[in-house]
Amino acid sequence: MNRARIKICGVTRPEDADLAVELGADFIGLNFYPQSPRYLGSERACEIAAAVAGRARLVGVFVNAPAPTVASVAAEVGLDLLQFHGDERPADLSPFADRAIKALRLDRPPAPEDLEPWQGIWGFLVEGRHAALYGGTGESWAYEMIRSLPRAQPLFVAGGLTPETVAGAVRRSGAWGVDVSSGVESAPGIKDEVLMRRFCDEVKRGSK
Repeated sequence: MNRARIKICGVTRPEDADLAVELGADFIGLNFYPQSPRYLGSERACEIAAAVAGRARLVGVFVNAPAPTVASVAAEVGLDLLQFHGDERPADLSPFADRAIKALRLDRPPAPEDLEPWQGIWGFLVEGRHAALYGGTGESWAYEMIRSLPRAQPLFVAGGLTPETVAGAVRRSGAWGVDVSSGVESAPGIKDEVLMRRFCDEVKRGSK
């Protein structure tokens, strides 16, 4: 089994992004949702992008943002992929399909037809459903629910991932990649070196 790809999300400091890549992160997530404690303006996002240029793929996270806003931020920062974490419909993602990641919040095992409307996009991120939050809940869930999903597109597993849980989540979900934010933080938006190092090591262990 190949190592699951690692996405460190909610990065707010260039030094954290640089360290994450050194430790093995393949993707760096930047949050452009104004209500998030990890929200970034374009200026800081560009600083982070410069710190990891050519070493990891940059993913911008948006929640119900207008398409012109997404396109403007993506161009200014130089985003490689665009993660849509709100109530977006397939038509909303169509202008960005070849680099769009749709976040799905599940409370039951999905059927293949649940993914059919999204078949033209780059990939998926799957986490457990929360009654009020658009992700970032830090809550674990039944990761094995997605193990039988078709894998025509990359699929990240998220939600409740920590150095203690990620190896099991990789094995139970069979996901192509893992996404973590609060599970490697000392405070919202502040990544912890020890936790990130342990997390990346555990991903490798879980992928064996």
